[in-house]
Amino acid sequence: MNAHALALLLLMAPPPQPASPPTLKSILLSQLKTTHDEQDWFVPASKSVVGLTAEQAAWKEGNNTNHSISQLVQHLVFWNKQQLATWKGEKKPAFSGKNDETFGNNLDKAAWENAVRQLDEVLTGMEKWIEAADEASLLKQADAIAHVSAHNAYHTGQILYIRKQQGSWDPEKGVK
Repeated sequence: MNAHALALLLLMAPPPQPASPPTLKSILLSQLKTTHDEQDWFVPASKSVVGLTAEQAAWKEGNNTNHSISQLVQHLVFWNKQQLATWKGEKKPAFSGKNDETFGNNLDKAAWENAVRQLDEVLTGMEKWIEAADEASLLKQADAIAHVSAHNAYHTGQILYIRKQQGSWDPEKGVK
């Protein structure tokens, strides 16, 4: 078949069907999943902590007053639980009003493993809530959901930066 005939066939073919347009729900869910466990433009939270020991998670460079990975994970767990409880209309975990207290202390092996598990559980819970939410509930919480994703991405970036500083990050996992 010559080029002219091929061009004519292509012009006569029905146009490809566009994918369904994104919805508020699909956009918010995608944002949350890519900050939870689906690697897309950046490393998600669940992958940022894979393989870390409690000792590595507690590490701080020198006399650094910044937070450790362990403290950042506890902070994420706390605030994500607060938000999920709000969305569900449940009682929120106790909060003194002092954000510094949400970072907690460094954890032993069992508590570290529990914190990592809780982070995955609360983010999974958020995704399930979004999937099941009706349009009115989703609209009411859309701004908070978007902020949760941004907050999670921000602190995940800090976790990766700390891992790179301490030499515990494998650059083949997404951040060179």
